[in-house]
Amino acid sequence: MSKTLIVGSVALDSVETPHGKVSAALGGSASYASVAASYFNDVSIVGVVGTDFNGSHIEKFRSRNIDLSGLQTVEGKTFHWSGYYERDMNQAFTHTTELNVFADFSPKLTEEQRQAEFVFLANIHPALQLDVLNKIANPRVVAVDTMNYWIEGQKQLLTKVVERCDILLVNDQEARQFCEKVNLIECGRDLLKLGPRTIVLKKGEHGALLFQKDRIVYFPAYPLENIKDPTGAGDSFAGGMVGYLSRLGEVTDDNLVRGVLAGTCMASFVVEDFSLDRLLTVNNAELEERAARIYEMVSLPPIDPATLLSRS
Repeated sequence: MSKTLIVGSVALDSVETPHGKVSAALGGSASYASVAASYFNDVSIVGVVGTDFNGSHIEKFRSRNIDLSGLQTVEGKTFHWSGYYERDMNQAFTHTTELNVFADFSPKLTEEQRQAEFVFLANIHPALQLDVLNKIANPRVVAVDTMNYWIEGQKQLLTKVVERCDILLVNDQEARQFCEKVNLIECGRDLLKLGPRTIVLKKGEHGALLFQKDRIVYFPAYPLENIKDPTGAGDSFAGGMVGYLSRLGEVTDDNLVRGVLAGTCMASFVVEDFSLDRLLTVNNAELEERAARIYEMVSLPPIDPATLLSRS
């Protein structure tokens, strides 16, 4: 079974929400995605940290048996993001972004990682995403995430990445920005024309839309009463999805639906606490129970469409 290869940022986050705050907590796109994916398959992470990266953070990765052979440690400080959320917690507001050692990050892949069949390229510079794609021998599935910053400043390079990926994950604002359109259905169709087999349009607390050539599937978010910190929800979603697909080994339409279900589960767990604290404590029983409840939410009993028009 091929490991899931995840390339992205490993960071120290300082976050404040209406429910509390943390300082220099483990974060970064690759961190969230790797831990989420590790519940479904073996994971190998590629990233960079500084000499200030605490050994306790390394142990968190090891507790999930994540392969760290691609995690570089270089002299300097780890990428640090500081921000806050207001009461509705739908948008992150940035205080500071300190790239530090991440500014000179150049992904280094082992020979085993070059043979990866399932790859998730998290939110990093499109030039780095292309570099990784050129190093992978024969991937079966490449999933890509991005952000508005790259859409605005590196759209030409990003388009080249999108053309080579199988699954593109974007939120609704990013889709509108990339396509320069308002209607999300049009955006999904336009993005499919660039080459991906599947577009996953993330809508936060309103769930996700899966676009393919001949269908659109809507997935609700798992209903939660207490959300402490939404940081990393999208990355956990992506990691859960790709990790589950790599576990199945075959990417069919049905398996893609199951992958989105897995991603929805992992995103629902991570927001229940700060950093990766909740994600690291999920057990199989909790995961199975939550997956079953989400499945019930999206499943309807068989119905004859004609009865919808009946007056009786």
